[in-house]
Amino acid sequence: MGIFPMAESQDNPTVFWVDPEIRGIVPLDTFHVSKSLRKKIRAGSFQVTCDTAFERIMRCCAEQSETRAETWINDDIIHAYTELHEYGFAHSVETWQDGELVGGLYGVSMGAAFFGESMFSRATDASKVALVQLVARMKHGGYQLLDTQFVTDHLKRFGAIEVPARRYLELLEEALNQKAEFSAVLPKDVLEEKLEAVFALSSKD
Repeated sequence: MGIFPMAESQDNPTVFWVDPEIRGIVPLDTFHVSKSLRKKIRAGSFQVTCDTAFERIMRCCAEQSETRAETWINDDIIHAYTELHEYGFAHSVETWQDGELVGGLYGVSMGAAFFGESMFSRATDASKVALVQLVARMKHGGYQLLDTQFVTDHLKRFGAIEVPARRYLELLEEALNQKAEFSAVLPKDVLEEKLEAVFALSSKD
């Protein structure tokens, strides 16, 4: 329906629906990965997994940090999305370094749309690597729409744009009428192929 839930704060039990007039999306055909980030991913600086620590990812996204004094993720939202994950509708991408969880993201998958909810990073580029891995899996699975809710400076680096709500709903309807498959585990050669396909979109810089 084009709406999503948020809470006033982590400790506030109230959950409300958000329906902004301007929506953020990342067009998959113009997704941009910087040269330095491509180099870091090819070097294997992080280990990346999917759907192995969903609730941990959510709770890390809900933590306060130097750049995020408040969070919109409360316990009700964590429980609801964890249940969606158990039913196969919500997924996480985790980045690890030396066995420690240092970044990741989570979101909801419906039809050929993926609704990115939140991400976190405890190491430089950890959340960026997770996002690139997500897009590689989306392209492999036949997705059409990556919804980011809002556009941040962080997402602008990857080509995120703002679209009016009416246009967003058109894109959403198209995506929901198609089928896509989220692959949490991909053979190494397939994943590398998809990552290179994503990198090729940025090969001009």
